[in-house]
Amino acid sequence: MYVKQLAKLMGVTADTVRHYTRIGLLNPIRSEGNGYQEYTKQDQQRLKFIISSRQLGFSLKDIQHIIGESEQGNCPCPLTRKLITKRLEETEALFQETLKLRNRMHAALEQWDTSADGENASDVCSLIESFVDPINDSVNKEQRNDD
Repeated sequence: MYVKQLAKLMGVTADTVRHYTRIGLLNPIRSEGNGYQEYTKQDQQRLKFIISSRQLGFSLKDIQHIIGESEQGNCPCPLTRKLITKRLEETEALFQETLKLRNRMHAALEQWDTSADGENASDVCSLIESFVDPINDSVNKEQRNDD
């Protein structure tokens, strides 16, 4: 099957298939008749693996590493566990930062609800200039109380 056929079958774009081919995750054969790249059932299975890996948060570098372990005859499962643990830690940290941002946004809306537009703007926007970050404010208060 050709690029567009594989892409359609697997629910990705042709550019995605081409990219994975360029970086060596897929290895189609060249048709002798027309020079087109032809993807095999094995490429289809590999693409399914890549899609599943990406859905779990693995980077392309991670996937290359996992595939490399497998191709060397090693069981990639221990590496996979190690990598997903690392990705989960990174995702958790990002999630916590996103929660802080969400809380700041809610606090800003609450603070700004009673503020008039353009009131006391010393530089650009009085709303932002007057914003008191409840997260940093509470941390600063705790530090002052500890002193």
